[in-house]
Amino acid sequence: MADELIRMENISKEFPGVKALDNVSFQLRAGEVHALVGENGAGKSTLMKVLTGIYSKDEGKILCHGEEVQIDSVRASQKLGIIMIHQELNLMSHLTVAQNIFIGREVRGKAGIFLNDAEINRKSAEIFKRLNVDIDPATKVRNLTVAKQQMVEIAKALSYNSEILIMDEPTASLTTREIEDLFRVIRMLKDEGKGIIYISHRLEELKQISDRITVMRDGTYIDTIDTKDIEIDRIISMMVGREIFVTKTESNLSPDAPVALEVKHLNCGKMVQNISFQVHQGEILGIAGLMGAGRTETARAIFGADKTQSGEIYVYGQQVHIKSPNDAVRNGIAYLSEDRKRYGVLLGLNLEHNTSLADMKDFTQAKLFINFRKARKNTEVMIQRLKIKAPSSKQLAKFLSGGNQQKLVLAKWLTRNSEIFIFDEPTRGIDVGAKNEIYKLLNDLAAQGKAIIMISSELPEIIRVSDRVLVMCEGHISGEVKGNEINQNTIMRYATKRKASV
Repeated sequence: MADELIRMENISKEFPGVKALDNVSFQLRAGEVHALVGENGAGKSTLMKVLTGIYSKDEGKILCHGEEVQIDSVRASQKLGIIMIHQELNLMSHLTVAQNIFIGREVRGKAGIFLNDAEINRKSAEIFKRLNVDIDPATKVRNLTVAKQQMVEIAKALSYNSEILIMDEPTASLTTREIEDLFRVIRMLKDEGKGIIYISHRLEELKQISDRITVMRDGTYIDTIDTKDIEIDRIISMMVGREIFVTKTESNLSPDAPVALEVKHLNCGKMVQNISFQVHQGEILGIAGLMGAGRTETARAIFGADKTQSGEIYVYGQQVHIKSPNDAVRNGIAYLSEDRKRYGVLLGLNLEHNTSLADMKDFTQAKLFINFRKARKNTEVMIQRLKIKAPSSKQLAKFLSGGNQQKLVLAKWLTRNSEIFIFDEPTRGIDVGAKNEIYKLLNDLAAQGKAIIMISSELPEIIRVSDRVLVMCEGHISGEVKGNEINQNTIMRYATKRKASV
């Protein structure tokens, strides 16, 4: 058996009114990828924050190479060779790659005044050569793709001679090819004897990259299983404490359903080229494609967030002129962005304020004063209707889980009584239980006669939810799939079907 790098025994952590961890144990071996899974709020992040010294444990003990250790700061964790690579990368965009890798540990010249950039460039280049990654250490970080920024974070971890790397949702913003490259590096680190703790909601990935899986639920340890011995459905059941059957209901879409939204010959930059399609009342239209295919750009163009060069948009047969998001909202179109923290919710405001944002006129008196009673009543209705987990309507949005933040964005648009909903990556970064709730909400909206466009990078999700699927490739619609043709092979065939050169 491989050497044990870390053992966490009976770890407990309590915050005011919340027991975040209750007697949790975890073990990591040298040369393994150990996946840590659970719903949002299961305690994964808290456990890793204890391991990296951000939080102090209330009970339990931590052993490193069999010796009990005290981890009371991030620096103490780093000295033990433990580094966490967060989902939101912590790099300074205005500095070079090498400067980011050695920040706080800069090499100075002979006089001790000026930084020796040549030396840190040399050291960084050695790490990238070891990883077989082509990155110029002198490049400014802001000029790198997300995938290469992630490699910089890995290089930074290795510069500390780290033995243990914690990766939090490392593939969330990567293309298929970039994921393959990341997995190559992970396997190389594994072969060197490094221990990798891998946190992800993408359970299909775990079958490819992990050796063992530890499941947590509601702050407790459930079980640790060899990956080869368990199927995804069983992992999900352990995570949520119940069997989950994904909710694709039988479509009630009428063949005579009116066209809610029609787009004709829409052009917007290089990524939206001559886009034409219809979506009917009560229909869920999926839009699939590889990263960079133009899906989000199309959504933003329809919503007026990006300026279009040409094209026509019709809402229930009437041509509308959308020059801004305000125009779209007035015409009953709602857009739920893939970046909900930036474009969906105001994290510093409470639920009442957030749900009122899209329809402030309805909650103001004499155009000056907000009717707080009306806003509170509406929010309480939305909390019940969407099953938002919050102690009250006064809860700040930043304290909600990702799934509940997504529901809050939806509550805002339902308050506006929108008729056409564009969901862009609606389940990104949320757990399987919350995903299932989002799928059910989509079905419910369609059953109420709302027209739904859903953009997703997860093909099983597209297949599961959509009545019909448009596939995009390089800024144009490369195919339409419906009925029994909606499957991964057909969608991927269209997703890689480049436009014929003229």
